[in-house]
Amino acid sequence: MSDTSSLSELARFVGQSALASEDAVVRRQAVNAMVTRFNPGLKRRGVGDLLGVVMALSARTRRMLMPHVEIELDVFDPAGSRAVKVTLPRRN
Repeated sequence: MSDTSSLSELARFVGQSALASEDAVVRRQAVNAMVTRFNPGLKRRGVGDLLGVVMALSARTRRMLMPHVEIELDVFDPAGSRAVKVTLPRRN
């Protein structure tokens, strides 16, 4: 098969996906079907899951309320020039 025939086939391609439909209901059904296929084990959450979320959020809240810490790191090679350069984003 030559490159020209492949390009000709591509030029004749007509998309038939339900996602390209003009009807919003058909598009929504297609998206819902994809989500169901990606996550077939969708289940209700239990009390343990809820407790885990609450604990994680409370820990995150405590960390956000703590004062910011600055660390200075000086590392030199045997010749006396800087050996390490670390750049981190600054938080306001």
